[in-house]
Order: sequence, then C-alpha cells, then structure tokens
Amino acid sequence: MEEAAAAAGAPPPAAAAAPAAASPAAGAEPSPGAAAVSRRRLLVRLGTKFCTWYVWKTIILGQMISLFICGTAVTSQYLAEKYEVNTPMLQSFINYLLILVTYTTMLAFRTGNDSLWQILKQKWWKYIFLALADVEANFVMVKAYQYTTLTSVQLLDCFGIPVLMALSWFILGARYKLIHFIAVAICLLGVGTMVGADILAGRQEGEGSDVVIGDVLVLLGASLYAISNVSEEYIVKNLSRVEFLGMVGLFGTIISGLQLALVENRQIKAIQWNWTVALLFLAFALCMFALYSFMPVVMEVTSATSVNLGILTSDLYSLFFGLFLFYYNFSGLYIVSFVIILVGFIMYISTPTQTSEHTVLPQASSAGQDNAALKLDESDGDAPAVSVKFTRGETVVVSTD
Repeated sequence: MEEAAAAAGAPPPAAAAAPAAASPAAGAEPSPGAAAVSRRRLLVRLGTKFCTWYVWKTIILGQMISLFICGTAVTSQYLAEKYEVNTPMLQSFINYLLILVTYTTMLAFRTGNDSLWQILKQKWWKYIFLALADVEANFVMVKAYQYTTLTSVQLLDCFGIPVLMALSWFILGARYKLIHFIAVAICLLGVGTMVGADILAGRQEGEGSDVVIGDVLVLLGASLYAISNVSEEYIVKNLSRVEFLGMVGLFGTIISGLQLALVENRQIKAIQWNWTVALLFLAFALCMFALYSFMPVVMEVTSATSVNLGILTSDLYSLFFGLFLFYYNFSGLYIVSFVIILVGFIMYISTPTQTSEHTVLPQASSAGQDNAALKLDESDGDAPAVSVKFTRGETVVVSTD
C-alpha cells in the first residue's frame, strides 16, 4: 500500500501529518522572534521618518533662533529690573539701523532690476506696509506687559500660530495634513504646561492695570507677527534674503525713528548711562540683529509656521538664565513642557506640507544668489531631472542632466 501511494504521488501518512503538526494553531500568539522582527521594523520606520538630517537641521536652526530671542529677552529684563530702563522703541531703532547699514547698503551697490532704486520704484508701498507691521508688532507686544499678566501674554501669543497657518493657506498655498494639526495642538499643550509651571513657581507679577487692553494688544501683536512672517517667507523663497532685510531695515529705521521721537523722549532722557547699560544695549542689539539676519535663512529651508513652533522654547531658555540672574524658582514642569513642545515640533516638521499648485521659482540672479547654497543643499536627495528628446525614426533618447 505504501509503495502504491508513493507511486501515485501521495505522501506517506507520517509525511502528511508533519505539515499539520508544524503549522501553528489558529489564534496562537506569535513567536518571540516574530515580535522582535516587528519591533525592529517599527523602529526602522520611525528612524527613517524622524531621524533624518532635515529634521535635525531644522531642530538645531530653530533652537538657535530661540537662543537669540532669549538673549533679547534677558537683556531687556535686566535693563528694566536693575537699571529701570524701559525703552523698547529705542532698542528696536538700533536694530533697524544696524540692518540698514548692513543690508540696505548691499542693495545700494546692486545694479539692474535688483537695484535699490528699482525695488523702491516698483514695490515701495508693499515694504512700507511690511515694515510697519514688523515695527508695531514689536512695540505692542512689549506694551502689553504693562497692562496684563505674564500668563495672558504667553497663552494669547499662541494666537499667532493659527493666524499664521491661515495666512499660509491663502497666500502661500500651504496645505496641511491631520498630523500637522495634531502637532500644533501638542505644542500648545506644552505652552499650557509651561504656564502652569510659572504659576507653581510664583512667576506671576500681579494682575496688570487693565487686563482687557493688555489682552487685545497681545492678540494684535500676534496677528502682526503672523503677517510679517508670512511676507518674509514669501520674499526669501521667491526673491532674496538681502532684499527683504534691506527694505525692512530702510523703512523700519524711518518708522521706528519717528515713533521713538514721539513716545520715548522722556524715557531716553532719564537713562543713567554707564558701561554696564551701554553693554546691555549692545548685547540686545547684536542678539536682535542676529535674529533678523538668521531667521530668513531658516525660513528659506523650512517655513514660517515651523519656525514659530520651534521658538516656543525661547521662554524656557529665558527661564533657565533667570534662575541665575533673577533667582526664579524652578519647577519640574518646565522640563516636561520643553519635551512636549519639542515632540510636537518634530511631528510637524517630519511631514512636509503640500502646496495647492506647483510654483516655479525664478532663476537665481544677483537677487537670489544668497539662497543658492541652501537650495542646492535641499535638493541633494532629489531625483535628477529627466529630459526626453524625439529624433527621426521615432527614436526616444532619455538623458538625466
């Protein structure tokens, strides 16, 4: 019988039973080896998504901007608390003047359509509006601290992020995915945790003289910052970084100078000048100049929204300096809030936003050469362009150029 079964091609009884015995029972737990392989695959996928050079580069650049903002906050607070100097418009004027001397001078030496005269002739009113939004955003945000509490400023300042996303949607054509909204919500949760840590650490300083006025000023300042940042992203990605800084420096100096003469005459006359005060003014001006010079570079690589999410950590850096300079109380929630904000930030930048339509950027010229290196760096991993040429005899020649 066994010989006949073998001749007929049927397996012997023992051989037929072996596969059935080897197959796992239905519903049985996977083997430890299979579970380990699944975990490794998951880790590889997460590493591929989050541990890329672009993600780490964006994190580093964003935290550098946060440190510059921290420098401006610490020097301003030191001037106000130790020397009773409260002159935000004077400090802004010095910054715009430095930008004017550096970048507007660079524009003045250009020729052709990218020259200072041609830009002024064609777009002067647009840059006046942009500079006005930037100057007043700095002014009203500082002014808000005189009327409302630190908690209100920190919470309402986040209003600029949804405004920024809406403006990016309509003006820049940005299209967001569900993960972007989740990431923004996580970042705002981190800000809420930071505010809770401030309350526990006793950093609140009274209720302010008029909370309603202060809250309105914060909302106005956040909206003006959003307008300025979206305009900045558009200009640096389609025109050039030098054009943006040169025109903002020119009109920002004029507007802040006029406003300085109107609102801060008495405060400037009351300053008791000494070497320490002069050095603090210099440190503030250098930090602000570095912030304005560096932010367009970061925006060219990323976007205005991701930059604003990344700089939510600046308050925490200011706190860490304040532990030594102003003897703040420390709470473990500060570390928790820092981690939460970074998690949301990484989630946001790990998934690129889409655009409503493909926009072809202008060819690099004297106005765009300052961004050329960054564009080359970002396109290293892109597939080469493919050109197809038709010749006689219906032969197709495909070349990668």
